[in-house]
Amino acid sequence: MMRLAKRRNQSDATAHPSGRLAGQEAAIDPQALMRIKSLQMRARLAMEGFIKGIHRSPYHGFSVEFSEYRQYTPGDDPRYLDWRLFARSDRYYVKRFEDETNLRCTIVLDTSRSMGYRSEEHSKYEYARTAAATLAYFLTTQRDAVGLATFEDRITEYLPPRHRPGQLRRLTSMLSHEPTGRATDLAAPLEEIAAVVKKRGMIVVISDLLAPIETLKSRFGYLRSRGHDVLVLRVLDPEEVNFEFGSPAMFLDQESGKQIYVDPSAARSEYLRRFQAHAELIAKSCSELGVEYSTMTTARPLELVLFDLVRARGRSGALRGRRSALHRGGRS
Repeated sequence: MMRLAKRRNQSDATAHPSGRLAGQEAAIDPQALMRIKSLQMRARLAMEGFIKGIHRSPYHGFSVEFSEYRQYTPGDDPRYLDWRLFARSDRYYVKRFEDETNLRCTIVLDTSRSMGYRSEEHSKYEYARTAAATLAYFLTTQRDAVGLATFEDRITEYLPPRHRPGQLRRLTSMLSHEPTGRATDLAAPLEEIAAVVKKRGMIVVISDLLAPIETLKSRFGYLRSRGHDVLVLRVLDPEEVNFEFGSPAMFLDQESGKQIYVDPSAARSEYLRRFQAHAELIAKSCSELGVEYSTMTTARPLELVLFDLVRARGRSGALRGRRSALHRGGRS
């Protein structure tokens, strides 16, 4: 599928929807957030916005129940030391929680050329890596194991999921690397991920998904067949969705380098028809495979990405619970 970018000045950017949901008037403007140089600071602010937005505990929707004790090891959070048990045994123990190992999450981030498109101050890639950092920050505070894989036509960098001191710093450092901008090939990278991530967990794919539907369906299906819960976050520029270009101009295929003359008034109807058809096929395929799917533009407040994660985790947890109950019923 062709990735088009219009050769024009930044001042020609057209208006686009705010991306805010009802009741989210206080959400952080992505343009303002992207002006913050520190990626980790952006992530923290987005997470705080999420917490304020739900007006209740950030642990809502998660199982954080006390399970057992285990011996303290260097790197454990000292806040969970049980001093009464220490007084009785003269040994350090920490409280272990049910969700301590419940989730192993690998964030898979598209860093290909098409992600570099922008109609505002920030590109799809800048938005996507901030979303990835926000998810990682949140999962770390939930004491989950989180890792990262970046890809173009192959996996370029990989950090296995861990929950340990310094993991978030290593992950945001990887996200700070500028991509080389090769062509997209979702098939090979997702196959690599399925082979590398052997333990079951959650795979979060962040991409514009500008790839053949057959490729997307087969690779998402492969990840599901390996026992992973899959959350797909599709990131698009508002102009890709609305195609609100005015005058005829030369368009550039960002991945092949070819230039094409396009008259927007003549091409808009067919473009929107094909774009919508592709989007509907993605949504249908994900639904059939049991893949959580969400699409967003770069104008959407980033803290809302966390709602997608909470919803996906809640649904997958409920599904596992139903499967477990059915399994127990079958054995009795």
